[in-house]
Amino acid sequence: MKRILSILSLSALAAAHLIGQAAAPSSTAALEAGIKSAQMNADNAWMLVSCALVLMMTGPGLALFYGGLVRRKNVLGTMMQSFILMAIGTVMWALIGYSLAFGEGNPFIGDLRYLFLDKVAGEPYAAYAATIPHQTFMLFQMMFAIITPALITGAFAERMKFSAMVLFTILWSLIVYYPLAHMVWGNGGFLNAYLGGKVPCLDFAGGTVVHISSGVSALVCALVMGKRKGFPAEAMKPHSLVLSFIGACLLWVGWFGFNAGSALSAGTLATSAFAATHFAAAAAACGWILAEWMQHGKPSILGGISGAVAGLVAITPASGFVKPMPALIIGFIAGIFCYYMVVKVKNMLGYDDSLDAFGVHGAGGTLGALLTGVFAVSEINPAFKDAAGKVLPVGMLEGNSGQLLNQAIGVAIAWVIAIVGTFIILKVVDAVVGLRVSPEEETTGLDLSQHGEEGYSLES
Repeated sequence: MKRILSILSLSALAAAHLIGQAAAPSSTAALEAGIKSAQMNADNAWMLVSCALVLMMTGPGLALFYGGLVRRKNVLGTMMQSFILMAIGTVMWALIGYSLAFGEGNPFIGDLRYLFLDKVAGEPYAAYAATIPHQTFMLFQMMFAIITPALITGAFAERMKFSAMVLFTILWSLIVYYPLAHMVWGNGGFLNAYLGGKVPCLDFAGGTVVHISSGVSALVCALVMGKRKGFPAEAMKPHSLVLSFIGACLLWVGWFGFNAGSALSAGTLATSAFAATHFAAAAAACGWILAEWMQHGKPSILGGISGAVAGLVAITPASGFVKPMPALIIGFIAGIFCYYMVVKVKNMLGYDDSLDAFGVHGAGGTLGALLTGVFAVSEINPAFKDAAGKVLPVGMLEGNSGQLLNQAIGVAIAWVIAIVGTFIILKVVDAVVGLRVSPEEETTGLDLSQHGEEGYSLES
């Protein structure tokens, strides 16, 4: 009996071994498929959260931040500008914007392959993001296309017609934003550091594409439209720093999706960008407050929140390339530099950038883009490799002195596109619908003159 049991046991073991050998390849394939699916689901979840965080930056974040900084009679008109751009930016992106920005056209503009979001579905597009659906990538990039023109509204706050703002945004997106986004981030774009660009300009989350383009365009708007009625003789203080404080804090939180989300996955690069973002914002707030305290003897909440936003702007292009300590340095420098641009340079030159869109975004974005070329390291992001796959130095301090020149070229191109494009657009808009409200409407305020509403009803 024992002999029979032994034979049966050996036979069973042999059969199990043969079955295991036969099943091994399919089991391995199933395991690999499961791992790939889990990674895709995890990355997709983080990216969808990032989409929501970046959208939150426009509304309610920017709407509250800008809304609190204007006078009471303009609060709804200012917030409406951010809100309507969430709608207009979305529709334009779906119809043609995504294709012009990320279609494979030429080095300066995309083609029409994704017109009406054709072929943008659930399968990943490996050239841009291999572990998330193509549609998720499209949605994430759409949030950038929404907030960028909204930043410009701070320059012409309290004096542009609503109809002019709508037409300006449509034309500006087509002529300035979509081409610049393609040049920096699109496959084959002229400044793309990863996908065949002639000049490898490092811009992790939008230093050139978002902040320089909007900030420099804001300066052009301020210069072309002229000063607000009564500026600078009449005091034009923020009507509610409470609203602006809430908006700035929402911007700070949303910026984690803006920068860390630009890793396009839920890995270590997202963690590094998250840390750099937070450290830079904190250091910039300290730098601005310190400069203000030394200059005026008192630290202000307006200075604190302005400094934090300046640090977030400056770290945006560098967030996926630098370590925490350089992030602190970039933030601190940005806080002091943007304070000087807002308080000193603007007063010295006399232009009326109502909410300091240029002083924070244009100046901070330019500073951050250049410092990216200084502090970027391959340990955080091995952006450059030779033909054999060997990792090369990324930034100047790591040994790639030429990267600072690449960054400067990218900055110069962004400045030129923003200046020329915005100037032409403003002239066209002025000829078609007129840029400014009438002096009487400006005195009344945008809330009543443009929308027939009031932000605060004192009678109720």
